[in-house]
Amino acid sequence: MLALAIALLTSLAVFTATADAATKKKKKHKPPVVTIKTPITRGSRYLALGDSVTFGYQEDGVVPTPNYDDASSFVGYPELIGRALHLKVANAACSGETSSSLLDPNAQSNGCENSPGSPHSGYRTSFPLHVSYTGSQVDFAVSYLTAHKDVRLVTLMIGANDFFLCQETTADGCAGLTERTAVAKRVTANIKSILTAVRKTAHYRGQLAIINYYSPNYASPATNAESQLLNQVQDVAAKPFHVVLANGFGEWRSATARFAGNSCEAGLLTQLGMPGRCGIHPSYAGQALLAQALEKVLRLP
Repeated sequence: MLALAIALLTSLAVFTATADAATKKKKKHKPPVVTIKTPITRGSRYLALGDSVTFGYQEDGVVPTPNYDDASSFVGYPELIGRALHLKVANAACSGETSSSLLDPNAQSNGCENSPGSPHSGYRTSFPLHVSYTGSQVDFAVSYLTAHKDVRLVTLMIGANDFFLCQETTADGCAGLTERTAVAKRVTANIKSILTAVRKTAHYRGQLAIINYYSPNYASPATNAESQLLNQVQDVAAKPFHVVLANGFGEWRSATARFAGNSCEAGLLTQLGMPGRCGIHPSYAGQALLAQALEKVLRLP
């Protein structure tokens, strides 16, 4: 009996020591708690949310013709800052996404899931995105953030297509104050829902940045006012969610100073094969300035 008792005590001691060692090892490898003060370091994960600008979309008139079947051939500011800071980038953006369709893929988009002229087809139904997912972009964001606790940066750039839709579907091109106010209210409410999902549903506590839109023509007060209205809507809606604001508008304006405010002549917009003829999306140089604006507001080592 004595020998049996000694053997049992010895086994218990070994088991306890092994369990303690396993517990210590588990604690040792537990990922650190990420907050807005946690610096973005090499190897950190970065989740980008947004529309065609974030996606890196280029019009089919660009030379050489874009390869829409190869998502990796499109380079947006997320990929550029990812390369510069050595981050693991998950770019969930979709060309034509509105703030409504980012929340609900059945909502009206401007070419992502559907468009006014094509109610059942869009970019996502025809071509691959940078990351593959079903359902809404915000649902993917929540699942990604829940699965990856090492995400240290999330960015959002959304709302332009909401105003484009208003221009395309109203008789006066969305010139009326009532129409523009209605769009602004909808975008505000949707951004709050998006960021609530990020902060509260996914419990993400890391750095969160809003990317401000540029102006296609800084020489046009009307065009500037449209971009500034959109940026104001984004910024005000996001303010309660502990965000930083990347001044893409200002970076582009500085870069166009030597070109009389012309974003096309400054080479910041996609070139459509003829001198002086540009699209509305950023060129590689334009995307680089958005990445630069973002890097300026990030907390780095």
